[in-house]
Amino acid sequence: MGRKLAVAKVEQFWFWWKAGFPVAECARRAGFSCTAGSRLVRRAGVSAPMGRPLKDPAATARAVELLKAGVGPSQAATITGTNQDTAYRLARRLRDGTGVAPPLGRMVCEPTGVMIDTAAPRGARLGLAERQEIALGRARGEPLTVIAGRIGRPVCTVSREIARNKDPDGSYRIIAAEEAAQMRARRPKPAKLAQQGRLRAYVVKQLNAKRSPEQIAARIRLEHPDDPEMRVCHETIYQAFYLEARGGLKHVVKQPMRQGKTQREPHRRDGERRGRIPGMTSIHERPPEADDRMVPGHWEGDLIVGKQSASAVATLVERSFRYIMLGHLDGDHTADTVRDAIVPLLAGLPEQLRKTLTWDQGSEMACHFEIAEQAHIGMYFADAHSPWQRGTNENTNGLLRQYLPKGTDLSIYTPADLQAIADELNDRPRKTLGWLTPAEAFHLFLGHTVTIGGRPAKLPDSLQPLAQHCDDP
Repeated sequence: MGRKLAVAKVEQFWFWWKAGFPVAECARRAGFSCTAGSRLVRRAGVSAPMGRPLKDPAATARAVELLKAGVGPSQAATITGTNQDTAYRLARRLRDGTGVAPPLGRMVCEPTGVMIDTAAPRGARLGLAERQEIALGRARGEPLTVIAGRIGRPVCTVSREIARNKDPDGSYRIIAAEEAAQMRARRPKPAKLAQQGRLRAYVVKQLNAKRSPEQIAARIRLEHPDDPEMRVCHETIYQAFYLEARGGLKHVVKQPMRQGKTQREPHRRDGERRGRIPGMTSIHERPPEADDRMVPGHWEGDLIVGKQSASAVATLVERSFRYIMLGHLDGDHTADTVRDAIVPLLAGLPEQLRKTLTWDQGSEMACHFEIAEQAHIGMYFADAHSPWQRGTNENTNGLLRQYLPKGTDLSIYTPADLQAIADELNDRPRKTLGWLTPAEAFHLFLGHTVTIGGRPAKLPDSLQPLAQHCDDP
């Protein structure tokens, strides 16, 4: 094996290659042999540019279409106005199966004929330009973090892309990866059970034996543990039975499903919107004073869920002071249980510290009208899938996971245990409070005297005007 090329020379080679120069010219300018340049291109899995950028990529693409339709090179060149040498070269590459890859414009890949737009804008899915950067980064031996940073994508996206589209030998080639991605993205896809084969025959046989779709989906894994083609989920079977386009199994199964229905019925009632809490007041209607944290008394709440969602703890945190209260949920975390846990916590606060409570749209807040009435507090709900609108609470939940780890049974913690955890966090100095603790800031706001180091403490300037200045009796 030859000498390893210097990184600077390799980068110079790719700079000239992207500019549209031939491999030999790129290698000459980078200072190594044409053979080494060809090896770099081959390892990166990219097609070498055929000279300078095309003057008319659209005419070349049209010439390729004519050549694939059986038109001769000379006639294709006359029709499209391209150079005859170019037309003959395109025809030769199509005949040899090497593909046609103009450096700018569109790439036509054989044998699938997938059209790849190199000028397509960046979208949610990886594009050709990003796959090119991944291929070049792999060829240079760069770590995934560097490649991901250069293309502005998460590292996990680059890792999944390579895992999905790499060749059997482990190499990642740009054209093969783009073809594979486009083939997977084609819609509509043929339904699994709409095609004749072993899987459909197995499902029909089991349905005739009066087995349910769930039983079939589970049993097939036991009977065919090493055959990935023999996999189907119960929902696919239901769709294939009730929908003609998904398989039409009800025409080949001797008896209908156990309930004898000929079509699926929606589980929702008329006008029902599942997952939606009636009567919610949006966070966008919350008083503006809650946003800048200048006025205490605005709270955020959520649930910390334990192992298998069987147990939970209610968390409340004040936005200005970061003061924490924890609610013990006895047995479950239904709406009634959550209401009974947090109402005493909120109702025990002074009136000036009970202004608003913001929660997410979880079903545990179905009793929000009762909470608002019994605790004398305004209830507001964050937008769906918007945890940043309750950032204080999300950060607090992260701190609480030091004491209530994920995957544990939270029912083992008694109310006394939760109070001890809350006291410890409320006694933790906070930079945003001028290194006061939430408990100290809480008492200072109520006008109590707090002495630190022999001197009376005071709230930070941002909260000082809001405190009630009075001396303890």
